[in-house]
Amino acid sequence: MKKNSKMDRMLSNLKINKKLLGEIDFTILMIAIVIVIFGVLNIYSATYNKTLDGVPIGFEYAKLQLMWLGVGLIAIYFILTIDYSFFRNYAYVFYGASIILLLINKVAGTVSKGANSWIQIGSRAIQPSEFAKLAIIIIVAKKIEDMDGKIDSFKKLFIIFIYAIIPTSLVIIQPDMGMTMVIFFTVLGMVVVGKLDWKIIGGGFLALFIAIAVVWNSGLIEDYQKNRIITVFNPARDPLGDGYHVIQAKIAIGSGGLTGSGYMNGSQTKGGFIPEAWTDFIFSVVGEEWGLLGSVGLLALYGIMIFRMINIARESKDVFGSILVAGVTGSMLFSILENAGMNVGLMPITGITLPFMSYGGSSMLVYFMSLALVLNVGMRRKKINF
Repeated sequence: MKKNSKMDRMLSNLKINKKLLGEIDFTILMIAIVIVIFGVLNIYSATYNKTLDGVPIGFEYAKLQLMWLGVGLIAIYFILTIDYSFFRNYAYVFYGASIILLLINKVAGTVSKGANSWIQIGSRAIQPSEFAKLAIIIIVAKKIEDMDGKIDSFKKLFIIFIYAIIPTSLVIIQPDMGMTMVIFFTVLGMVVVGKLDWKIIGGGFLALFIAIAVVWNSGLIEDYQKNRIITVFNPARDPLGDGYHVIQAKIAIGSGGLTGSGYMNGSQTKGGFIPEAWTDFIFSVVGEEWGLLGSVGLLALYGIMIFRMINIARESKDVFGSILVAGVTGSMLFSILENAGMNVGLMPITGITLPFMSYGGSSMLVYFMSLALVLNVGMRRKKINF
């Protein structure tokens, strides 16, 4: 009987109270699921006639993405059973674990596309920088709460900077400039939301420009990464090299017109002219096959999701919850703008995935975990009488 009662208590802890269940923003969750399913359709269109190491891909990537949807939903459920204060209390543990993962990646990581960004586990691989991104959001939210939600001195800003730069430096040397950009703009958004004193903003931006100049000329940024940034302004300078990706993506999106060429009928996609069409350039697949209407519809779904996430940040019962949601929102928003922007030639080409759309296990899982934290804050924004 004692064993059964102990087991019953364990199982009851994995249940969401009905009163809390009613506070979940299911609109956000349903939008995420719809985007994933739409992404699976486009992943299949981009891969069904492709091969990898001589082996046809067919439905494999689409099937794996559906599997990660299931894993992501399970992760959401378990995270929702835990009060989000748990993540504040164990912020240093998550932060330390992310640094250890990045160090393991540095020593035993796998090189892919010129970056040492993956840890191979059997036939699959994980991307530690994705988990580090979430850990940084959690630790920065905690530190800002410790500062009573006000970053009103250079000392406080410097503390935030130190916590962010330690794991970020390990991402930079991989090198993964895309993830570095995501982390930078995410933390920047969090400190602004954290009532950054405008008196130190001028000095902060001056320091930022100096830091960019130093990094640009330090050798940390590879020549090919510099060329990608320069190519944004003139892709025709190297149409068969650094400008090839963006030129082909723009051709695909332009050929889609208003309504698109039809599902699985995109000549650029079927012909293999779009590199990494199932990951980095999946937005160009949408533009070609679903047209302007499909692209705008996708962006509209993202817009509704972001808007509702901002509302959750505003209504949070504490500083930690508000800054945490702001960090997740900023991370997703920048990823959407960067990925869509690089597909139309407005942003530099990076390896940033389109949230819930691009193929990738690590990014999908972390996006769902991040979404779970947002929903967690939202469902506990009110005092519930049990």
